[in-house]
Amino acid sequence: MRIVTAQELERWLATGKVLEADARGPKVVALDDRSFLKIFHTRRHPMLARLQPAAQRFANNAALLRRLGIAAPVVTETFWIDRNRGLSGCLYEPLPGISIDTLSKQSPERLEEVLPRLASFIRGLHGKRLYFRSLHIGNILLLPSGNFGLIDFLDLKQNRLPLSRWHVQRNLRHLSSHLERRKNMDFPAEELFRLYHTDRQEHEHVSLKDRPVQSQRKP
Repeated sequence: MRIVTAQELERWLATGKVLEADARGPKVVALDDRSFLKIFHTRRHPMLARLQPAAQRFANNAALLRRLGIAAPVVTETFWIDRNRGLSGCLYEPLPGISIDTLSKQSPERLEEVLPRLASFIRGLHGKRLYFRSLHIGNILLLPSGNFGLIDFLDLKQNRLPLSRWHVQRNLRHLSSHLERRKNMDFPAEELFRLYHTDRQEHEHVSLKDRPVQSQRKP
């Protein structure tokens, strides 16, 4: 990955609009050309961060999601911002749409309408063996097409084996904890989880029906 010059970074920050930041500085910046700059502040030791740059892991996960038919931002470039500190970044084309978090506040009626499909979408992620540890309603987007997409998926990984019930329950508990931290108690989490499990049971029932019946051998 190339190293971004100080002048280039300063220009991005001076002309762009900071959308997300924390105590360490800007994290997501909307640029003039409508692309987004994402800066990955890491708590890893710099040596580990240099071996596995966060920006490249993000780009790899975006490509994985798109291969699986899941909408995700298109990463156009990854680079070092400060290689000695393990600080990396990327430019990407953002997904159009509205986060489920925002939708729940602006249009509860629309949320109620899409809730069954949202439950199916989350179950579909698990069905593809995707474990998105920090999955929450802020990083799921409702797209103009009516489908869903993902953002901010650095910690996503695809397991070699199907997700265990423990992984699934942990994922759902994290989603619930996020709602509590955001004090979004009006979000219909219980209904979402009920739909998730109902959809899963129906899918498993259909799968069993589709299995060929093995003929029994006569003694």
